[in-house]
Amino acid sequence: MATIKAAILGFGTVGQGIYHILNEKREELREKLGVELEVAKILVTDASRERVPGTKHLMTENIDDVFEETGLQVVFEAIVNEEPAYSYLKCAVENKCHVITANKVMFAKRGEELQALAKANGVFVGYEASVAGGVPIIKTMKNILLVNDVSRVQGILNGTTNYILTKMRAEGWSFEHALLEAQRLGYAEADPFNDVSGQDAFKKLMILSSLAFGEQPDWADVEVIGIDTISSEQVAAATEKGLRYRHVAEVEKREDGTIYGKVAPLLVDAEHPLYPVDDVFNAVAMETNYIGTLSITGPGAGMYPTASVMVEDYAEIIGKRAGFVVTI
Repeated sequence: MATIKAAILGFGTVGQGIYHILNEKREELREKLGVELEVAKILVTDASRERVPGTKHLMTENIDDVFEETGLQVVFEAIVNEEPAYSYLKCAVENKCHVITANKVMFAKRGEELQALAKANGVFVGYEASVAGGVPIIKTMKNILLVNDVSRVQGILNGTTNYILTKMRAEGWSFEHALLEAQRLGYAEADPFNDVSGQDAFKKLMILSSLAFGEQPDWADVEVIGIDTISSEQVAAATEKGLRYRHVAEVEKREDGTIYGKVAPLLVDAEHPLYPVDDVFNAVAMETNYIGTLSITGPGAGMYPTASVMVEDYAEIIGKRAGFVVTI
């Protein structure tokens, strides 16, 4: 049986989740894919600290050690920020490795470039986890686009802001109280700026725009408004009217062909597809010419939701190489 060697770049919450799932699903993946998967290297910032028992011998602080591994075929990337992530994945692709990423910042900026490079080198790029964690929106949209045209995409793409708005409505909490609770539970970072300002959702929206329309709007033209100015009084007043605040990222192709995008709080009524989506869940609603409006909802973040879709990308890539379809 053939052995496929993989590397994991970044060994925080998501990286550890990938490692756990690959080990827990080892027998099932072997049976379905007909290959043996071996995690050969794990890139970390501090190799002296063993995060998961039994992994110390796999850890390295040097990216060169990763690419010097003989027979490396798959690279999982779970780093934050554009660099050094893009440089690492570019090197991986040039070394004929498939790459799977959860990096929304990097992929929003460099995704098209990375995919073109991968195509030229005969390898695949998996990026399902870069948009909505455990929500399989990329696979779903790719399938829909085989027949349908998508005219508009609306989504709740950040679980932190959705949790905050939910608690402000359901519990009557202030923004500050809800944010502190989100931080305590690990939903929000110590510095929550990217979440509450809308920048996180904006990057994810640009990835969806590239997929839906083959292009992005000019980033400077996209209005991005956060949720930090919404008061508990505003939320209560909306609730009395049967409305709910959602932090919505939307992009659409207008009749003149221009691409328009925006991220902002939006009041929605019970008829809106995003109305029932509470807590840390993400959701995406797509308007299509044949199906109509299609909505998909699921957990937006966390160790296992994000890691699982990355392993699913891996299974899909290996299945493509073998000429069959795999579901796990």
